[in-house]
Amino acid sequence: MSDAPSPVQTVTAHLRPIDRDGLLAFAAKGRANPGARGTNRVHTVTEGQYRTLSYVGDHEPVVVDEPLHLFGQNTAPAPGEIVLSGLGGCLAVGITAVATWKQVRLTRLELFLEGDIGNPAAWGAGGALDTTPPEMGFQAIRVRVLVEGEASREELEAIVEQANAYSPVANTLRNPVPLEIALTPAP
Repeated sequence: MSDAPSPVQTVTAHLRPIDRDGLLAFAAKGRANPGARGTNRVHTVTEGQYRTLSYVGDHEPVVVDEPLHLFGQNTAPAPGEIVLSGLGGCLAVGITAVATWKQVRLTRLELFLEGDIGNPAAWGAGGALDTTPPEMGFQAIRVRVLVEGEASREELEAIVEQANAYSPVANTLRNPVPLEIALTPAP
């Protein structure tokens, strides 16, 4: 038996990869038809109080509620938290896609999101009714990204920066979007 130390082995676990060839084919479709658009559809049903179920495709419903101090049951995330969740998910998709495109294997990806939100008008129910739309909703959003992989910090920063620049959800929050809300015809 030898007293020599065992060689040190480093084990790296990579995040489950996406299909790079499929990603490249999807990118080629975008280059060929940059004006192409899809449509996301959600059907939201109120159960009572502020608890809602949003049906998206064949998935289990996304449950939304308000915390107790806002007269909800606190059974699920609040709408603003769902918005931040959508932003975090979209940025994570983008970071994964850009890393895959650049052939950088990631070992860790976490996003920490927080947003300062205001509702002084109490949803228009008698609060500060002189509040203007720009004063409502998120006033600031901060995202911190923890990403590790087989790349330098500078390369990882460039991946995050590129994913941010091309994130559909981040750009929806950054840029004004036409929004139409109307009553549906009675059944």
